[in-house]
Parts: sequence; structure tokens; C-alpha cells
Amino acid sequence: MSEENAILFSDLALSEPLLRAIEELGYEAPSPIQAKSIPPLLEGRDVLGMAQTGTGKTGAFSLPLLSRIDLNLRAPQLLVLAPTRELAIQVAEAMQAYARHLPDFHVLPIYGGQAMEPQLRGLKRGVHVVVGTPGRIQDHLKRGTLKLNQLQAVVLDEADEMLRMGFIDDVDEILSKTPASRQVALFSATMPEQIRRIAQRHLRSPVEISIKASTSTVQTITQRYWPVSGVHKLDALTRILEVENFDAVIIFVRTKVATTELAEKLEARGYAAAALNGDMNQALREKAIDRLKRGSLDIVIATDVAARGIDVARVSHVINYDIPLDTESYVHRIGRTGRAGRSGEAILFVAPREKRMLSAIERATGQPITPMRLPSQSDIADKRSADFKNQITEAMESQELDFFETLIEQYQTEHDVGLAEIAAALAYMAQKDRPLLPDEIPETPSHAFSERPRRDDNRRDEPRQRRNDDIPRVKYRIEIGRDQGVAPKNIVGALANEAGIDSKYIGAIRIFDQYSTVDLPEGMPNEVFNQLKRLHVLGVPLNISEAGPNDGDESSHRPPSRKFGPRGGNDGFGGKPRRPKQRY
Repeated sequence: MSEENAILFSDLALSEPLLRAIEELGYEAPSPIQAKSIPPLLEGRDVLGMAQTGTGKTGAFSLPLLSRIDLNLRAPQLLVLAPTRELAIQVAEAMQAYARHLPDFHVLPIYGGQAMEPQLRGLKRGVHVVVGTPGRIQDHLKRGTLKLNQLQAVVLDEADEMLRMGFIDDVDEILSKTPASRQVALFSATMPEQIRRIAQRHLRSPVEISIKASTSTVQTITQRYWPVSGVHKLDALTRILEVENFDAVIIFVRTKVATTELAEKLEARGYAAAALNGDMNQALREKAIDRLKRGSLDIVIATDVAARGIDVARVSHVINYDIPLDTESYVHRIGRTGRAGRSGEAILFVAPREKRMLSAIERATGQPITPMRLPSQSDIADKRSADFKNQITEAMESQELDFFETLIEQYQTEHDVGLAEIAAALAYMAQKDRPLLPDEIPETPSHAFSERPRRDDNRRDEPRQRRNDDIPRVKYRIEIGRDQGVAPKNIVGALANEAGIDSKYIGAIRIFDQYSTVDLPEGMPNEVFNQLKRLHVLGVPLNISEAGPNDGDESSHRPPSRKFGPRGGNDGFGGKPRRPKQRY
């Protein structure tokens, strides 16, 4: 499938609620595995797919199979088998995101190493989808706590990994206990003989799909990544643009809304930037590309679909402001630079929860992506000073300056000052709107939004030991507690992995029967709050809100508190907008 004639998700027969969720998540075009898998799965066909991690497999089976779920039937209709607890959680969370507009939808991840009680409660309440590891699925089948009689479809994700881990006999036995009429989708990076035998035994006339991950990244492109940490992404981006010697840049984001928002913010900071997205008509799109070619535009902020076919020689840099959703998109994105044998630079922003995709990209392309250090205040000052010196040299070499030399000599005589003082004053006048020495850049005490968590807290009820007590915190209430089997480590893991909050900046956590409280750094960016609002722990939505005066009191068992937003606030706090006290 060429870039120019690639189909869009809107061309597929997915249900309207799923298409709406896809658009909100920033998806525009399916990856190759999705484009080939969704139509037959929607038709009820079995699918045998060969595809690597990072090619978009989760969406390839989730979207069509969720389209066929009967929401009125609170019984497992879709079973996904995954080799590891991490993958099971990841698949369950992806499905929850896709199903955000499916009313009363429930997905439950079940895996070993987690207490059985919350899994039993979840199954008893009723779920539409179960995602689990083979061993724990077998445990529930033997207990009789998992019923498969209403099952419509089974997915084997990363089947070769389940073989390597010794689960293949469990997989075979589980499949033999499913209804004969169920649909099966099997995905595997390789197809060893044992996997092929499973497919022959349990799949009926499957559609076979093979996707080879792109490895055609241009050798002349230097690839680097910045691990997203305490600095706000926009501040990090402008620092990078300050220091990099670029001619033209394409910045990739996931959503059409983000293209216009980021373009406006960069324009406000003095850059010649414009958006390029699928909502623009062809004439506007061509005008933007023509401006990029002519040099009247230096930065384009684009989505994957809108950037298709761009071939502009002066594009020296591609910046992945939002990490792509599959490896194929990454290869297409960075291919916009390094054209026709030229050198190019590709920079990727990677949040802690996105490290898995970074690894997938490196495996798929066969090339390492090296970490980069964010430019400091000193780096920016050095770059601005060097640019200013070059401007002086260029003016001396290319302009007739006799009149100005005479004017300066007259001023020196009239005011009895040195040439260095006059030159310094002129330099200030020339650069006062863009000082050569920039304002101090806060290196943020908010490493709070940075590294991977250290999952070292196994206590259930006692507050976690506070670290970095000089950081002001706010107490929040989350609607999961002892009744759901939650432990502090579960909350810490979700906050650190999914919201990028360093675990050492997460304050006291207290677990109660029906809810918990957690102290988080004050003044967090809105994007972090938006991420928190979408978090699930043990398959339960956190529904985070600011704690009330009685939350944290052992005698308090009030109903769930207000959620973010209903009081009319526009910043995700659910009340009067608050401005961060520090810059991230």
C-alpha cells in the first residue's frame, strides 16, 4: 500500500463510537497490519497474522472485534491471551481507550502475581472482554469462575512468545474449551512449526497476513531521542529549535487539533510555523508546502496523513513531538528528511510509558536511537552569540558601511566614549527583543514527571514514606480501595508508568475500603492531569478528584466525590482554573 493511496479508518466499516474514539486518540490512517486485518475480522473470518511488536497489532484485532460486542450481554465475549502481565495490561488499557464511547463497557485483565480476589469480583460483576495470561486463565477455568460459553472470538497475541515461555500447551487446551463457532485471530512475529500446528487445529480457513516491519530508514539520518522529563514538552521543543542548525523542520503530532495549537504557540515564540492537517483543503495544503520550499515558512506541524508525499529538499530535521503509534509510521515520518542522499536529523520525544515503542522502533529499523541532552541556558546563549557574530561578519563582508563608520566616529568624538561601549549599546539595541543571554531556564525541581518508577512499596494501608518533603503537594482522592484489592505499589506503578510522575515525588498513599488518597506535586501541567483522568488501576477507573476535608479520615465513607470538570472549570480541575506555580 503506497503512502498516497492509503485508506483511512473512516473508510472501514467500524462502528461510529469506535471511529469517534480513534479520532480523539489521534489515529487517522490504519497501519498495514490494521488495514489488512480489520476487514476480514469484521466479516467474522479467522486471521493468521505475522507481524512484529510495534506494527499496530492491538488495534488490528481490538477495533473490529469490539465492533461486534453485545453491550447488553454482561459475559465474556472476547478473550485475548497474552504472554506477559505487562502486555495483558497494555492490551486491556488500549481496549478501554478504544471503547470510551461504548456505554457500560467492561474489560478485565487477569494475570499471575495479582491477588485472585479482585479478579473474582470483576468476573462476578460481569465483563465483556477478558485479557489474560494463559496460566491464570487456566486457573479460572479450573475453578469455574470464567465461563466461555458466550465467547465470540479468541485472540492469541504474540503466540511465538507464549511458545518460548512454555505456555503453548495451555493455549491449546484453552482453545479446545471454547465454543466451536468462535472466531480466532492468531498473531505471531515468527511462525515455528508448533504455532503452525495450533493454527491448523483451531483456525478455520484463515486469512493469512504477513507484515514485515520497515527497516528502510535512511543511513544518512542521525536519530536521537529525548526522554521526556520534568521540562514541559513545548519548552523542550523551543530549546531544541534554538540550538539545532536547521533549515526547515517538520514536527509530527498525533491529532489535527494539536497541529494548530502547536503552530500558534511556536508563532507566538517568534518562529515561522504553520499547521498541516487533514482538515485543510488541497489548495491550502499545497500553499503551505510551497512556502516551505521557498523558505517563507521554516516549520510545519503535521499529522501522519497530511505529511504524505512531502518532498522538500530543505527539510533538515524531523521532530516526533508525539511518538508514532507504530514503527511503520516512524519510518515514513523520518523519511521526510535525508532525501536524495542528503543528511538529516530525526528527534523523538519519548515519555516513560513509551519506552516499549522506542525499543520496537529500534528492533524494526535495526538502528540504535541515541539519547540526547536537552540544551541548557548556556548552550542557548552560546548559540545566540555565535549567530550574532556571524551576522556581524556577514554585514562587514557584504554591506557598504562607510556612512556608518563616519557616524560612529562623530558619536565617539561628541560623547568621548570608547568604541567598545558604542558597539555594546548597538548590540543591545539590535538584540533587545531576543537577548543573547536568555532568561534563566528553570531546570525544574519537577523531576516529578520523569523517570520510571521503582516499585518498592508493598504496604497496603500505611502511608508511603515521603521523599523530597520540600515539594508542595495536593491531596487527591481516587475511587479504588481495599475492596478492589489495590496496594500502594499498584497506584505508584500507574502514576509513574502512565502519567510519567517519578515515584519519589509521589507522597503519602492511604488505602481505605472504597477509595484511596494520594499526595501529588502541586501545579502539575494540564497534560499530566488529562492523563491522570484516563488512568485505570487493576481495570478500575481512578476517577481522580481533589480530596475533600474528610477524605483520609478512617471514619469517612462518603460517596464518590466530584469528578474533574462539572463545576465549569476549563483546566481539568473541576473548579476555578489554577495556574501552575512553576514552569514545567
